[in-house]
Amino acid sequence: MARTIAVSGTASGIGRTLAGLLRDQGDTVVGVDLRDADVCADLGGAEGRARAVAEVLEACGGTLDGAVACAGVSDFTDLPVKVNYFGAVALMEGLRPALARAEAPRAAVVGSIAGTHPVDDAVVRACLAGDEPAALEAAAKVVAAGGGYQTYPSSKAALARWLRRECVTPEWAGAGIPLNAIAPGVVKTPMTVPLFEDEAMLQVMNEAVPMPLNGYADPEVIAEALRWLLSPANTHMTGQVVYVDGGAEATLRGPDVF
Repeated sequence: MARTIAVSGTASGIGRTLAGLLRDQGDTVVGVDLRDADVCADLGGAEGRARAVAEVLEACGGTLDGAVACAGVSDFTDLPVKVNYFGAVALMEGLRPALARAEAPRAAVVGSIAGTHPVDDAVVRACLAGDEPAALEAAAKVVAAGGGYQTYPSSKAALARWLRRECVTPEWAGAGIPLNAIAPGVVKTPMTVPLFEDEAMLQVMNEAVPMPLNGYADPEVIAEALRWLLSPANTHMTGQVVYVDGGAEATLRGPDVF
């Protein structure tokens, strides 16, 4: 049965690949991105987030079978906090009522192995409190102190904690909506091209994200995992951060996490 699924970040990378897979199987995809999408909106600000939600709801007629927050940025500024956390959360929360109207709704976000790396606790706490001004203020302090490399991991760690907190609530589990995350390792997308072109950064990346199983992933690998999370077959998995990372998380954290 054909379904209607909203996906952010469809202009490139994982989001574009996922949208293609879903369309190939007969689903209708409402793509969201800055440009080259069905809905063009900037998830880095409140106005763009509101426009994205409103236009997706208009496009789907108020009922949505699936939603994926895939759009993300990676740099050493406060932008990851704006887009990766507040943009993703606003999109998912804004679309949740439309998901609840569907017969078999599914929701997913894209996390990252970086969410297991050192984070700034003040940024994460403010994110989880829903206080964007405080989160951005904390991020600005981190950047000014030379720790801008922590803003991306902080945004992804906060997103994973939000998911774990919300997935079992009446609004999500109580409405029959599984809410999960795929956390990639290093994926060959436009966002990672600069890393591959810089030998020093490539070495740092290999040490930070060791991938003993098959090395770097193509976006299709992550998109296929997301496709399963969105499928009607996923009736009981919720609150899970699934590391599709070539073994990076297991290498870095070892068996003692259990």
